[in-house]
Amino acid sequence: MDKIWNHIVHETKAFMDNAGFSKVVLGLSGGIDSALTACIACKALGSENVLAILMPSPYSSAGSITDSVELARNWGFETLEIPITSLMREFDASLEGLFAGTKVGIAEENIQARIRAVLLMAVANKQDRLLLNTCNKSEDYTGYATLYGDSCGAIGPIGGLYKTEVYALARWINSNPDLPDIPDAIINKPPSAELREGQLDTDSLPPYDILDAILIELIEKNADPAHMETRFNPSVVQKIVRLMKNSEFKRRQSPPVIEIERSFQ
Repeated sequence: MDKIWNHIVHETKAFMDNAGFSKVVLGLSGGIDSALTACIACKALGSENVLAILMPSPYSSAGSITDSVELARNWGFETLEIPITSLMREFDASLEGLFAGTKVGIAEENIQARIRAVLLMAVANKQDRLLLNTCNKSEDYTGYATLYGDSCGAIGPIGGLYKTEVYALARWINSNPDLPDIPDAIINKPPSAELREGQLDTDSLPPYDILDAILIELIEKNADPAHMETRFNPSVVQKIVRLMKNSEFKRRQSPPVIEIERSFQ
């Protein structure tokens, strides 16, 4: 893991230098992806050049704030809290006529992610910062992100890592005496986009250990899905293949990511 860490840190710094920026901003949700991205930014650029924006909604857990604040305290970077509840209400009011008689669903959920993206880009522009994307490879290849929402950013430091690798790198950080800790609560909580009440990633995706095993076969090994169905549930394989195909248009509009050589592991 030390090679992966050093590679991502080095490439993040190189990207920033090439772009002519020294400061970054990112959204900090209390989840593992944004937490790891913040840690990478602190190591690459110095914590004094990292600003994390906390943007709670009515669906945000209490830990989304407290865990984020603890992470910031451990790593020494600045945070700013901008609740989005009032902005959500403004959008709801503006769209009330158009949405009348329809069931609340993905459209309303995606508005939240896009509100956050607008706020992040406004801060980035105003303070001469680059916005860091916080999506991982598992999300990118299954389309589990909001286009023009959490898919925004200039560079995705963890976009070359599968979700299981995100967890592994976070645990490696906590085992390294030379690095500050990531709060255990961030690592141990069930992953959730927190765009609706009680939402979990597993509502939409298989458990990440299964998902990543399938994705690695399909992406890294170019496996034939038909030949994988003796080792994995055929319906799950078919679902992942479908998600990959249907989300290609999202990946074409996603920011560049720091690629990871599998040989590093």
